Amino acid sequence: MGATVLDIERQTRLAWEAYGTHHRRRGTPLPEVDRIAWGPSADGPGDGILGDLRGLRVLDLGCGPARHAAHLARAHGARVEAVDASRPQIERARTRYPDVPGLRLVHADAVEHLGTTAPYDVIVSLSTFHFLDPHRLLPALATALKPGGRLYFTVLHTNSAGDGPTSTVTPRPEVLHLADGDDLTVHMWVLTPELWEDLLVQYGLRVQGIGVLDAPQEDNHASYRLFEVHRPARITARPRTAKPPLAHAAVGVGAVLLGPRGLLLGRHRLGTRELPGGTVEPGESLQEAVVRELAEETGLYADPTDVRLLGMLLDHVGDVVRVTFGTLVTRWRGEPADQIDESVGDWRWWPLDALPPELFECSAQILTAWRPDLPIDHAPARFTPVTAPHPPTTA
Repeated sequence: MGATVLDIERQTRLAWEAYGTHHRRRGTPLPEVDRIAWGPSADGPGDGILGDLRGLRVLDLGCGPARHAAHLARAHGARVEAVDASRPQIERARTRYPDVPGLRLVHADAVEHLGTTAPYDVIVSLSTFHFLDPHRLLPALATALKPGGRLYFTVLHTNSAGDGPTSTVTPRPEVLHLADGDDLTVHMWVLTPELWEDLLVQYGLRVQGIGVLDAPQEDNHASYRLFEVHRPARITARPRTAKPPLAHAAVGVGAVLLGPRGLLLGRHRLGTRELPGGTVEPGESLQEAVVRELAEETGLYADPTDVRLLGMLLDHVGDVVRVTFGTLVTRWRGEPADQIDESVGDWRWWPLDALPPELFECSAQILTAWRPDLPIDHAPARFTPVTAPHPPTTA
């Protein structure tokens, strides 16, 4: 049996533990920094791209010995949390920076930390993103970034031997050379910029710029990419198609399931995020349609008595009148999972303050009818309430 992603990440973490121990024992000198060094040379945008950080909550993810984190706290007056999974690296940092105002040093796995921390205004990561599975890191990171927050990170594009990026989300081995001649093997996700951007968008983030950072030596082919990213403050919605539905398909249902981990949304094969739901079949009640669609799409089971009607949404696309009933499911059984031959999958729980962009328009309308305070943009629809929302519970 091959190594799992978590096995690969653990092996890499152990390699960084050995790396930090090596340099701590050697007492490797590290000069203080007076600007952010994003790439393999001193050239680059420095601190300028970060803007005003004074008083902001900033995360340095994969901080190593925390030189850049200390610089941001000292020079910019930021409240910086510096996190690294390598205990020896954090110990080096704590020895060097025992009392820098505004600096907090944390030994933790990046994803575990992101899942428990308060949101950040700015997240910075220098050449550490590529050591973690993007499908594990990015959703946690998007949730830990405030709406309107900013993310800046560098990733390897081409190594010193000239090996370029891949267009699939797969890790590959790379070698760390130590001063005593020993080598350590780590695994990295070295991806094309286009793939990185697709992944960022998938998890609700937007790329504002990608910079190229090359090694200054002619015989060194190492090249990095600097991503400037933000989390949109508002959520966009994809409009529905103008193609007329079948006569019986003009009436549909959408189901709101809000549990301890957030709101349940799936990804349609067209790329949008949406609530469970679908068309009402002849002879079934609206509640029965919700129960059937929920089981067919997610594998979750509910009873019609636990489906509450929120109200009716009425709009039209072209000459087709669309009638959609928003519902609230207050109790269900099971865990959501992809179902064979369904057009919606990748079911995930999303916190209400970190909803993804590119919602399906019908789902966006239901969500704002249910919770008018949610910052979701969509085409208008006439809403006729049936009952007030009830606090959801789970079985």
